[in-house]
Amino acid sequence: MRVLLIGSTGYIGRFVAERLLADPAVQLTALGRGDDADVRFDLATGSPGALTRFFDAVHPGVVVNCAGATRGGARDLTRHNTVAVATICEALRRSRCGARLVQIGCGSEYGPSQPGSSTAEDAVPRPGGPYGVSKLAATELVLGSGLDAVVLRVFSPAGPGTPAGSPLGRLAEAMRRAMQSGDGELRLGGLAAQRDFVDVRDVARAVHAASLSAAQGVINIGSGRAVRLRDAAATLARVAGYGGALHELDAPPGAMRPLIGHPRSESLGHRDGLGHHRPDPLGHHRPDPLGHRDHRGDPEHTAPVAYPYPDGCGGWQQADVRTARDRLGWRPRIHLEESLADIWMEAACRI
Repeated sequence: MRVLLIGSTGYIGRFVAERLLADPAVQLTALGRGDDADVRFDLATGSPGALTRFFDAVHPGVVVNCAGATRGGARDLTRHNTVAVATICEALRRSRCGARLVQIGCGSEYGPSQPGSSTAEDAVPRPGGPYGVSKLAATELVLGSGLDAVVLRVFSPAGPGTPAGSPLGRLAEAMRRAMQSGDGELRLGGLAAQRDFVDVRDVARAVHAASLSAAQGVINIGSGRAVRLRDAAATLARVAGYGGALHELDAPPGAMRPLIGHPRSESLGHRDGLGHHRPDPLGHHRPDPLGHRDHRGDPEHTAPVAYPYPDGCGGWQQADVRTARDRLGWRPRIHLEESLADIWMEAACRI
């Protein structure tokens, strides 16, 4: 089976490429903007006609699109996440290859959800920011294209290669700086949100399964369990061997909630320790001043500026992953503690 992978150098794309290359039945061709791609093509500026000619020449059986942007203004996000997918869909419609399309969507397409609930594929999407809007528009283009296509809505990917600018990446970097400078106290903010983290290697397995299946429509890819970021921070401190005190800036007024040394801290590596936290009724969170040191009660240094959680999904998100189990035969295998250990290993190499 010949697979054309778009976006093979991105965070998810690298692991998808690795997974597909491990399958002896797959002949992989990478298309992208970088010099390391087998074929160079910019989806945001290239024409559908040029891409059609390439499809007809290579004749892939499956096209996997992992390309896109997670940051930038609305114009850039629309160009890289929506216009690019429109180009792929139009090129496939014109082409004689008849390839199946596997599109990588995201949980941000759903927007905020009710605390304690699991979001299924039939939920009405209400994205809370331009990123989610641009990805939802791409999903609608795929679903309305008439192609043999499936959209995998990936919730919050984690594990090796996690971008330094992501919430978990910033946590690891803050801890690295604290350990490197010998700080005995680390103060963190923006930890009230609860997210459904899924290891990027499990995402790659889902993409592989979707490439081989006949499933169409939207399929959620997540762990099925929401984890509060403060619990992820406590587990990251444990796997890193950080012996200092870890405090949360978002504690209720008049109190600074300690994250380390608190009784009965839960291990995120065990399934029955996930998803049983009290939901946060508010979808607004303070910023993430990760790495700010303790200034011994100086109010000028302890009050962060308010901002919403960057994915536009409010205080809670948890995927209903039964469709992935039933239609792809896929289940997550890697626990969050292992994902966090791999994130820390990469951060520790910078010490």
